[in-house]
Amino acid sequence: MIQLLGEFDCKLDAKGRLMVPSSLKKQLPNVEADGLVINRGFEKHLVIYPKKVWEGIVSELSKLNQYEKKTREFIRFFTRGATELNVDAAGRVLLPKSLMEFAGIEGEVVLACQFDKIEVWSKAAYDSLLDNEPENFANLAEEVMGGKNRRDEDGA
Repeated sequence: MIQLLGEFDCKLDAKGRLMVPSSLKKQLPNVEADGLVINRGFEKHLVIYPKKVWEGIVSELSKLNQYEKKTREFIRFFTRGATELNVDAAGRVLLPKSLMEFAGIEGEVVLACQFDKIEVWSKAAYDSLLDNEPENFANLAEEVMGGKNRRDEDGA
């Protein structure tokens, strides 16, 4: 399983190309050959997946019951705009204009790694998101993770 780490401030060039930071590129072995997929996020941001991770997601989606309306709607909206990205010889990827418009991305972006994907935020939106950190992050952590019994997970 891929485990991506880091947060990177980047600038797009005039053509909407993003230079993949070298320390991030090192975490993506064979990215030139395997490729990437970019898609809309659940909030107003984009998500970049290594191609193999995206293929796993599509495999999961294909197992859902497509006779159910909610399933079809979810698949339709989740995959809307999904586009393959190719890393050029200079280490750049061209972000699709329609996706950039969706996320309000111009000029400056933040790449925020989460497990096996990379969120792409406009710098202003990301800064605003972090400015609205929950008043008590410890309470949020307990609410989200508190029910987990670490001993059971560790086999103790």
